Amino acid sequence: MKKEDIIKYWLDTSDKDYQTLEHLFQMGDYHWGLFLGHLVLEKLIKALFVKRTGDYPPMIHDLVRLAEKSGIEVSEKMLGKLELITRFNLSIRYPDYQQEIYRICNREYSLNVLKSIDEARAWLKKLIQES
Repeated sequence: MKKEDIIKYWLDTSDKDYQTLEHLFQMGDYHWGLFLGHLVLEKLIKALFVKRTGDYPPMIHDLVRLAEKSGIEVSEKMLGKLELITRFNLSIRYPDYQQEIYRICNREYSLNVLKSIDEARAWLKKLIQES
């Protein structure tokens, strides 16, 4: 695959995952929606990694580490958002964390996190466009 095709793959699947996130939020499945929010951002960072380096992105899921490896300058505010959103990747994958996530992911909390996902998504898309 060419570099452009790999970047397009990450961008397209990120957008599709975001649509699914929206459907899950409409149905009240906030915890799974936030898990997908993590994937949306992970895929955007991986697209940026490929665009900047020409290499295949590392097989890690920590958004902060991925951003570092991609050479992204991250503000303290955005760093906090990426750290928070990364929690949803781990929390849904491992049963011992799931109960805590089910408890905290009410509508109000989840909409607040979704706002952070939307801000990070817009920021990453802008970085990709500018690179």
